[in-house]
Amino acid sequence: MFTHTHALQYEAKPDGPDAAFARRMQEILGGQWGEMTVATQYLLQGWNCRLPGKYKDMLLAIGTEELAHVEMIVTMIDRLLDHQPLKPDAADRSKEAAAGFGTTNPQHAIVNGGGAYYRDSMGLPWSGGYVTASGNLMADFHYNATAEMMGRLQVARLYNMTDDPGVKEMFKFLIARDHMHQMQWLAAIEELKADGLEGIPVPEAFPLEEEPADYGYAFIDASDGPDAAAGRWASGPAGDGRGTFSARPIEATADAPILPPGDPRLFGTPQSDTKNLLQKAKDLLT
Repeated sequence: MFTHTHALQYEAKPDGPDAAFARRMQEILGGQWGEMTVATQYLLQGWNCRLPGKYKDMLLAIGTEELAHVEMIVTMIDRLLDHQPLKPDAADRSKEAAAGFGTTNPQHAIVNGGGAYYRDSMGLPWSGGYVTASGNLMADFHYNATAEMMGRLQVARLYNMTDDPGVKEMFKFLIARDHMHQMQWLAAIEELKADGLEGIPVPEAFPLEEEPADYGYAFIDASDGPDAAAGRWASGPAGDGRGTFSARPIEATADAPILPPGDPRLFGTPQSDTKNLLQKAKDLLT
């Protein structure tokens, strides 16, 4: 069950209208890493969570807070669209004025009557395909940390694209919350480990003895860059506490595949030509 409070979690009031910047702000509303994504992602993970208690409760709490952020951003976009010009100023025929009008989003006026919508800054629709809810808490929490990092990255970039003090003030709040949420997911990952509920690798349910020997801890160097194996990922204790990292160059361990002739009803190459090509391929390999 949800309830709604008209008061915003944090003020969302620009110092003045700016239809062009309203378009840019659509990215953190309806883009892949926007607030619509994280709000619905955390809620779906929480609703699907089959482990009652702190993890489920935490997911539902943060998902609901993110809905509050959706409302703040929608409100800010709506206010930035106040007095949006419906056509270029007839009295100002300069190239600068025309270019400024061209940076606005016409759908804000045509489709939404001067309001925000669930699309990104290029007008592409928000998609539920952006949402991940795997059912594995360890995998989801890592992905959630990435989502918060990407969200904070984009808000910080937008912060540097405006001089409006009111917009910047709301961005400061969102940046601070993304800071907290990054740490929250990383702390939740460590808590999962401490509780013995999930671990590395994901999923733990697959028996490690079924993995091909050595491939689980080998960094395979497939680059001609000299330093690909120079990091912690290629030597020392492995992150699962069960093995040791090593490095080796990539190598082929299987034969080159030779496919049988195709069905002549599906391929344009005559059957006789297919046989000749197949023989040539065999000759090259011998």
